[in-house]
Amino acid sequence: MKKAALLIISITMFFFDATGQDSTGTVSAGGYTSWLHSAMFESPEGEWMNTAMLHSRINMKAYAGQKITFGLEVRNRFITGDMIRVDPLYAYSLASDPGWADLSWNIMNEKSFLLNTTVDRAWVDFTSGRLQVRAGRQRINWSQSLVWNPNDIFNTYSFFDFDYIERPGSDAIRVVFSASPSSAAELAVKLNSEGKLTAAALYRFSIHNIDLQVLAGETDENTLVGGFGWSGAAGPYSLRGEASWFKPFESAGETEGTGIITAGVDRSFSDKLTAVSQVMYCNNPLVLSDFGELYGGGLTASQLAFSEFTLMGQLTWLPMPLLSLSFAAIWYPDLKGYFAGPSVDYSLAENVDFSFLWQHFSGITGGEMTTINLGFIRIKHSF
Repeated sequence: MKKAALLIISITMFFFDATGQDSTGTVSAGGYTSWLHSAMFESPEGEWMNTAMLHSRINMKAYAGQKITFGLEVRNRFITGDMIRVDPLYAYSLASDPGWADLSWNIMNEKSFLLNTTVDRAWVDFTSGRLQVRAGRQRINWSQSLVWNPNDIFNTYSFFDFDYIERPGSDAIRVVFSASPSSAAELAVKLNSEGKLTAAALYRFSIHNIDLQVLAGETDENTLVGGFGWSGAAGPYSLRGEASWFKPFESAGETEGTGIITAGVDRSFSDKLTAVSQVMYCNNPLVLSDFGELYGGGLTASQLAFSEFTLMGQLTWLPMPLLSLSFAAIWYPDLKGYFAGPSVDYSLAENVDFSFLWQHFSGITGGEMTTINLGFIRIKHSF
């Protein structure tokens, strides 16, 4: 496995120059390199747990004529610090791959550092007219909302994982037939690491400038799912929402179904100020044992809610062209808790960005009141 990972890195660095495109135009590449330092603490005057990560990503595409495209995207992460030393399962969780193909390897794993390589995209795409077929590890995005996405049954993600903008992928086959510019039918089939199947169909269409979608299928061979989503505009306001119903098979040992509905509104008041608000309701919220589950990446679309009602709001302000200031807050009534997260993004130079983020959680988990602070500093170069 380690030799395979090293081979991927070697091929990546050898065949692609800094321009990201070969002389024939049939191959292109891009990506970024970032340094991220994180500190976790209960209170500023208490003990801090510090971790640093050097993250390099390469995104590649190769074109074989007009109809066939190949894609390969690789993450390389060098991590050092307290998290590796304190958590004995940290290295294992980083190398674990939920997909059918195991494409994540810890090339080096020592007491104080590790080097991980993960292939999170590897697909071939065939497009002809209105038909598109893509097979391999890919992102299947069925979401309409901006924060919580119960329609995104193939590869859910955490709102708090800001450093993974590409989002997870699925080992799947996806077929899309575009009946018209405003309507399309999709069928997707995915296999996970246990060989269990997730299969669903979705139909998108538009009525009076409102984009609608309906979906139905099964997840992990143990749950039936049905859902719908919408997005549209009412004057200067954008309205978005999703709803899904998850009903376990009787053989799964659960009888109670889970329904999640979320609706939101966002508006740009000017070219400098944007506001987002979203509310979520769930009849059967997940019992949150610790805040680590928010970052674990293993939650499914039926496990997005930790409170019967959840309310989120976010403001983003651009006081000058190179500076962005943002503040997000989430209220969890059942946990008697909340999340608050300010952030600052500043462009240091062309393709070089600086970010500072602070994430504060407070609420009842595991039967106890818990407070956690996470601070992040990141410098990122895109190419």
